[in-house]
Amino acid sequence: MKALMFGWEFPPHILGGLGTASYGLTKGMHANGDMEISFVIPKPWGDEEKGFANIIGACNTPVAWRDVNWDYVQNRIGNVMNPQLYYDLRDHIYADFNYMRLNDLGCIEFSGRYPDNILEEINNYSIVAGVIARTIPCDVIHSHDWLTYPAGIHAKNVTGKPLVIHVHASEFDRSRGKPNPTVFGIEKDGMNNADHIITVSNLTRKTVIEKYGIDPSKVTTVHNAVIPLSDELLNLKRREGKDKVITFLGRITMQKGPEYFVEAAAKVLQKNKHVRFVMAGGGDMEAAMIRLAAKRNIADRFHFTGFLRGKEVYQMFRDSDVYVMPSVSEPFGISPLEAMEMGVPSIISKQSGCAEILDNVIKTDYWDIDAMADAMHALVSYPALHNELRDKGIEEIHQITWEKAGKKVIDIYKQVIANRR
Repeated sequence: MKALMFGWEFPPHILGGLGTASYGLTKGMHANGDMEISFVIPKPWGDEEKGFANIIGACNTPVAWRDVNWDYVQNRIGNVMNPQLYYDLRDHIYADFNYMRLNDLGCIEFSGRYPDNILEEINNYSIVAGVIARTIPCDVIHSHDWLTYPAGIHAKNVTGKPLVIHVHASEFDRSRGKPNPTVFGIEKDGMNNADHIITVSNLTRKTVIEKYGIDPSKVTTVHNAVIPLSDELLNLKRREGKDKVITFLGRITMQKGPEYFVEAAAKVLQKNKHVRFVMAGGGDMEAAMIRLAAKRNIADRFHFTGFLRGKEVYQMFRDSDVYVMPSVSEPFGISPLEAMEMGVPSIISKQSGCAEILDNVIKTDYWDIDAMADAMHALVSYPALHNELRDKGIEEIHQITWEKAGKKVIDIYKQVIANRR
């Protein structure tokens, strides 16, 4: 079976959980066998892992003819694309896009991030999708999150193949219930045009059905999972200190509830001065959280690391005694699974999708800073509780695999393909 996937990020260059989930799911699907996956992203860097998916860069896909020889193409993009694919794509340009701002290869440039002109990049991505869909054979199209829904719809219209969209988060999650109408419209259009919708939790499924008016029979939950740790990560050494370390790791934004973490930390420090708190990540609320920590007179016990990636994330987990995810509305939340895999007991909000499948964690309401503080204090004060959640957590995580999630997605593919016949 051949799948044409559209995503926005892919490890090791990730800015959030979307890239991690896309990577894990793709690898898990490949492990099931009989899957050929072409994975499109706006801008590959050349160091993406190979062997289970063919990475195609939108930024290397020509939308206007340029008379360039093989050696020139090889020198320009040979580290990320086989020159032959460039020429194959060039043979399927379907309109005159010379009016656009193009480079010397006739390609649209993409940032590979989430720029201020994100809506322009989404539209450009959908233009490129038309060339790719005319070139790459597929049985099914799969779009990851709202940024790629227009590309998926275009590919569906070009090929006549069924479209599956994957809702990793909704605008209602990101905005605390006050959706941007433009983003909401893109999401709704994607859902209406999809043959089937995959959500990462029942929490998100409920949102899709109730907020977007989608038929429940069209929506299936496939929970996320976690990639098994490499020996290198398993053998990371802890940086020892006399104080216990409690960590928040994620985007420091409204959706993630960072202020509740700071407020709970202040309560813990009233009982125990030998605790340090780490807020790892970046976001539009970072400066406000620094000010809040100062206002609560706990700045000397707080550490703001900035955005962490790759090995840095796992080193942070290794150095932590407790991980906390106080999200206000979390479609899933892979980070607690990653923390538990490293042997770090976790506290998660009841308002997170992963709470549906995790048992060996402590769950609190995101707004209940007293309960959150009590849980933090208990885990750093009572070794027996800490060790029990650590050991049972590791055992539980080993049962939550991307291969199982991939099998569910493949079954959905088979269903939508059969329905099209």
